[in-house]
Amino acid sequence: MCSMENSAELQATSSDPALLLELKTRRPPSLLERAGCETWSVDFSPDGAWFAWSMGHGIVWVVAWPLDSEDTQNAETDRGDKSFSCGHPVWGLAFGPRPPKSSSAAAAAAAARPAKTKSKGNNSLLLATGLENGVIKIWNVLTGDAVFDLHGHEGIVRHLVFPQNGTLTLISSSRDKTLRIWDLAHKGKKVQVLSGHKDWISCCSVSSDCSMIASVGRFDRMVCLWSLRSYKFIRNLTGGTQKTLYLLSSCDFSPDGAVLATAAFSGSSWWIDLWDPYTAERLATLVDYFEDYGQNQISAIQFSPSGLHLTIVTDDRALRIWEPGERGMVMQTKRDRESNGLCCNYHPEGGVVATGTRDGHVRFWRAPRMVPSLCHLCRSILRHSVSTHQIEALPLPKRILEYLTYRNIPERLKTCCSSDEEEWET
Repeated sequence: MCSMENSAELQATSSDPALLLELKTRRPPSLLERAGCETWSVDFSPDGAWFAWSMGHGIVWVVAWPLDSEDTQNAETDRGDKSFSCGHPVWGLAFGPRPPKSSSAAAAAAAARPAKTKSKGNNSLLLATGLENGVIKIWNVLTGDAVFDLHGHEGIVRHLVFPQNGTLTLISSSRDKTLRIWDLAHKGKKVQVLSGHKDWISCCSVSSDCSMIASVGRFDRMVCLWSLRSYKFIRNLTGGTQKTLYLLSSCDFSPDGAVLATAAFSGSSWWIDLWDPYTAERLATLVDYFEDYGQNQISAIQFSPSGLHLTIVTDDRALRIWEPGERGMVMQTKRDRESNGLCCNYHPEGGVVATGTRDGHVRFWRAPRMVPSLCHLCRSILRHSVSTHQIEALPLPKRILEYLTYRNIPERLKTCCSSDEEEWET
């Protein structure tokens, strides 16, 4: 069921120099501060013209981007706000299909340019929503129609992703310990089930060449790699049983697919591991320690479209942006224990990051723009289609080999991002 009724209000705020604006959900007094209002997932459409978020209580809201655009209607497409009533709490959502990028260098160059939004829509634009009851609902964004439902998961559908190959393939991860690969061209009747996790799956990600799926288990502490071509298990990056008690929360492939980032936290620290998915080598670890035991969970991470930065959402700050290899943060918001961040997503052309909160609101942050170096562009193009093993077989000088395989990053970095002295300013 699709509705055009406005249930959110736009608020500009100056509480933080990086905060562009905030969308706050209007709710009846009886639903305020009750469980079920969380924004577990946010997403931009592949062309950046639409933004969707799960605003709690089974409602997904879709708005045209940018939010202040005057072009809300044209001859081809209705650009008005839409809401989709899913009937159950929504934990994951994703736009699709996602067309393949011409090259990582083109994507990096686009990310360095000011964002330009396309006004014309695509009649095949779909929105997949993963529900608490295990059902995945597929919607036509522009018509507002429910297309069909996907059944099979027996637990909360926590994460959804369309691979960047232009196909109607959808990957879902669930608390039923499985991933499923759906063929939407056949209305989900053809499905592959990937089993191997021993507990809830927190997140999944697909490499840019669409050859691998990564998934992280929240309690089993497994970082699993799967083949998207043969649907077979490849390896567990974390190895055997871990003695340290910690939880895994998120993962993301770099835009060139050469690095996999995973996020974890324990009672006294959170950390991000950077992995080589081809060799299973841990390339680097970023660690942050805190004084308040159990009070600083890391909820989400995502690489920027250029691959230069990694966005981090934690309990004590709404947003951090890290350049892999550096000790400090490129940007971080003010300390705020009430930030309640749960998820994040970059605009496809960079420059803006959206975060969802526990109270069902969405915040849009100004992200730093950097012009990628020629070295970075060359590495991105090469690594998009060449594996680490193939790189290592080339007769290259050691320094160039280390750069191309991301082994030039220091192995262990303790952040200084808990200090208020490094607040990001305009």
